[in-house]
Amino acid sequence: MQANPLVCRNLGTCEYQPVLQAMKDFTDRRTPDCRDELWSLQHTPVYTLGRAANRANLLNVGDIPVVQVDRGGDVTYHGPGQLVVYLMANLPRLQLNVRQMVTALEQSVVDLLQLYEVASAPRSHAPGVYVGDAKIASLGLRVRRGCTYHGLALNLQMDMAPWAGINACALGVPVTQLSDQTGKTNDCETIAGQLTDILAVKLGYS
Repeated sequence: MQANPLVCRNLGTCEYQPVLQAMKDFTDRRTPDCRDELWSLQHTPVYTLGRAANRANLLNVGDIPVVQVDRGGDVTYHGPGQLVVYLMANLPRLQLNVRQMVTALEQSVVDLLQLYEVASAPRSHAPGVYVGDAKIASLGLRVRRGCTYHGLALNLQMDMAPWAGINACALGVPVTQLSDQTGKTNDCETIAGQLTDILAVKLGYS
């Protein structure tokens, strides 16, 4: 267990750009002794484009905002009913490289889904978590001065129509969500707590 444990914040439902700026500001001003933070939230509807994104993967976005961002990956969608987890972590202090952090995030989602009897797995060539051929969680990080920001998004119980407006992550694969896999409704706050606990153990915070 680390002597400098994780600070966890539940931010509720937020617009995308203010949270993005807050992550950047936190990363810019943090010191080597600054505690890592995990923010769980939901976003109002938005499409985001990663650093390597091809705008051709925007198919029919309608009036949903499109935001260019500095994470890895291509295009994705955020909206109510999707759990977003942002992790501001000091990689050298955790003794992890970026690949190891990505693996820990993916495996934490796999472990969470096992609690709901949903079998899932990551893919080596395409970050994220998949149930069969369908993607259920997206992942993208940015590392600056050895510290991460951005994180992962897990589809729980959302309006899936906006996914048809993009070629999600440039993969051409279907997208699914937890409620479709279980046939049950999901409480985002409960699942956020479960995923936070799993991540904290996997990364050595508790």
